[in-house]
Amino acid sequence: MGVLEGKVAFITGAARGQGRSHAVRLAEEGADIIAVDLCKQPETVSVPGATPEDLEETVSQVEAFGRRIVARQVDVRDLTRLSLVAREGVDELGRLDIVVANAGIWAVGATEPEGPEARAKVWQESIDIDLTGVWNTLEATVPILIAAGQGGAIVLTSSTAGMKSMAINSLAQTAYTAAKHGVVGLMRNTAVELAPHSIRVNTIHPTSVHTPMIENDVTAAYIEAHPDTVGLMTNLLPVDAVDPVDISNGVLYLVSDAGRYVTGITLPVDAGFLVK
Repeated sequence: MGVLEGKVAFITGAARGQGRSHAVRLAEEGADIIAVDLCKQPETVSVPGATPEDLEETVSQVEAFGRRIVARQVDVRDLTRLSLVAREGVDELGRLDIVVANAGIWAVGATEPEGPEARAKVWQESIDIDLTGVWNTLEATVPILIAAGQGGAIVLTSSTAGMKSMAINSLAQTAYTAAKHGVVGLMRNTAVELAPHSIRVNTIHPTSVHTPMIENDVTAAYIEAHPDTVGLMTNLLPVDAVDPVDISNGVLYLVSDAGRYVTGITLPVDAGFLVK
């Protein structure tokens, strides 16, 4: 029996990468899953986005562990639909115990956006998805947790960029860093507000992770155009990046009884990145 047997987890950005890994890892430990993902290309993102087929693959991998899954295409910027899907998932699976607000973008390109309108779009879409989308996820799920009266655990995906400066004269990087710092502030206030309900709230802070968001031609061109990125993103341990399951194991700790009295913390899974 897994450590999450009988639990239900709501996970955003679940079609691939870290989100899929979280869904599969929690399912492996016995959780049923409500999985949502945009499965479309955000306007300012050049890196190829997730597809409906990616979300179907997440469904298959979760079901391979004998777990139930409700999967929907949802934009985290759409609070109305996000709330509807959360309640549909709970109606079908019977409860909600865990929320992992993982969906995010990194709006990098080989060239910097030019002109006020183009720059504003990069800034706004990054904030809308990477920060407001996290807030929307809380708005859609916290009332369900409170009404159930059984506590719960929430993990918000930040980044090592949510803990320090990551400046490389790149608007996409600045917007991403600002949003991920904002996620930490959101976590800290929410942890205080939800503690009386026995709902724990934490952030997780990955270093570079072997995912499609990082390993693609667009990101390679971006790094070539911003050579300072290589030194900026070097880990202390001799690895260029960690695997998605390494982040998922951190999430598992935070949402399981192993972390039952852990709330309001920033948990790095960063190969020593933040101490170098």
